[in-house]
Amino acid sequence: MDLRQLRAFVAVVDAGTFTDAARELGLTQASVSRAVAALEASLGVRLLQRSTRHVALTATGTQVLAGARRVLDEVAHLHRIASQSQTELRVGYAWSALGKHTRRVQKAWAAAHPGLPLVFVQSNSLTAGLAEGTADVAVVRKALDDPRFETALLGTERRYGVVATDNPLARKRSLSLADFSRYGIAVDDRTGTTTVDLWKPGAAPAVVRNTHGVDEWLTLIAAGQAVGMTSEATASLNPRPGVAYRAVKDAPPIAVWLAWWKDEPPRYVNDLITLACDAYRA
Repeated sequence: MDLRQLRAFVAVVDAGTFTDAARELGLTQASVSRAVAALEASLGVRLLQRSTRHVALTATGTQVLAGARRVLDEVAHLHRIASQSQTELRVGYAWSALGKHTRRVQKAWAAAHPGLPLVFVQSNSLTAGLAEGTADVAVVRKALDDPRFETALLGTERRYGVVATDNPLARKRSLSLADFSRYGIAVDDRTGTTTVDLWKPGAAPAVVRNTHGVDEWLTLIAAGQAVGMTSEATASLNPRPGVAYRAVKDAPPIAVWLAWWKDEPPRYVNDLITLACDAYRA
């Protein structure tokens, strides 16, 4: 048994399929399948019931899952302890960091803490790298309902509609929620900020297509296969040929939070909160 096998097992359960777990881990589906099979062989029990469409935990698998999560949390904890001796502060994000404020905050941080670089690292996970130990703090745009983490509100961002440049909506200066009803909409239900709850019953887009990360999402939209909605940060940091961003005038704003481990606040986290809040207020 090794950590690679445990990570594969947990990823399959969280993602729901071997294919989606492989995308999350950046591996092939075959390697994820082999890792889970090797874990089952080492334990001598079946952990998952497999079908062509989904996987389900066995009774034993449910118990093993809880232990696997504890082990991986402890490993992430060890990584955080070791990283405290490193000479940078890692800021995780899933999609677009701090948007148009990213460079301003980096420059202000460099002036205040010249010996401690502020490094942004992308991680398309619910905690933007915090739980995985790849980030010291994280920018999140979905409520982080996890007692292990502390959060601070940095500011809010407008929502933008995203369409192919040859879509009739691209000719409009701004959009309304009603403009989306006749189109299929692409979302990332893991780390994205768009759900059908934004629309009144019966007014939501008829088709919802799930994607995995900003690049796949933009590629689908550029091809005219869907439209999308996102934060203004995505519009600032992810221009794409064939894609047009338009403000959605009647959509609620998106809250932007900074998150960190409650029991181990990183050095100077309050300084980072202050700089980011100042940028959003400017």
